[in-house]
Amino acid sequence: VNSIDRVILTASGGAFRDWTIEEIAKATPEQASTHPNWNMGQRITIDSASMFNKALEVIEAKELFNLTAKQIEVLVHPQSLVHAIVGFCDGGMLAHLGPPDMRHAIGYALNYPNRKTLPLEKLDFTKSSPLTFVEPDKERFPAISLAYDVMALGGISGAVFNAAKETALDGFLAKQIGFLEMSIIVEKTIAEICHLKNCHKTEICLSNILDIDSLSRNFAAELIQMQGS
Repeated sequence: VNSIDRVILTASGGAFRDWTIEEIAKATPEQASTHPNWNMGQRITIDSASMFNKALEVIEAKELFNLTAKQIEVLVHPQSLVHAIVGFCDGGMLAHLGPPDMRHAIGYALNYPNRKTLPLEKLDFTKSSPLTFVEPDKERFPAISLAYDVMALGGISGAVFNAAKETALDGFLAKQIGFLEMSIIVEKTIAEICHLKNCHKTEICLSNILDIDSLSRNFAAELIQMQGS
């Protein structure tokens, strides 16, 4: 870990990676539930469209591997063949590649630390399209910036972020708020709850996490009701 210079997390860009912000603002749950590359459940597919899934991965990378925010980058990679890249202090890099099929990752997790032969598609570089990478548009996908705000706050603020995100997604699915309003709900919840509970000073333990989770969900739900009234 000490030799790691940076970690690059790749994102497909989701259903709206080529949409304008005006089009995204009018997006429906049905449109957000269709992914161009991955076959996943509805909630994670919408999280991919909003890039909230990648925002959570940014926070997870910091917590799990003791990285700083400056060491974590996000790039949109439409082909979904490169899943993550680790850059080292000597300039070398290691990348994890594979077809866009969650069964590969699930199979590895279930068999870790071993690898077992699986009857799944293998990556054929002679048939794959060129690999492209671009920085995410933070105006269209503000979730990434919110993740860096959470890392700066520290403490238990990640639990606030997750609870607000889940509640905002419920509101979007119920068509109480628009797609872009999910990020607004999350941002306002973080600002209010983290100020109220001093998240950066709160001890990270199960009871505090459950308390802050409930408080955040209730506050986000109130914001959604106000938005719809």
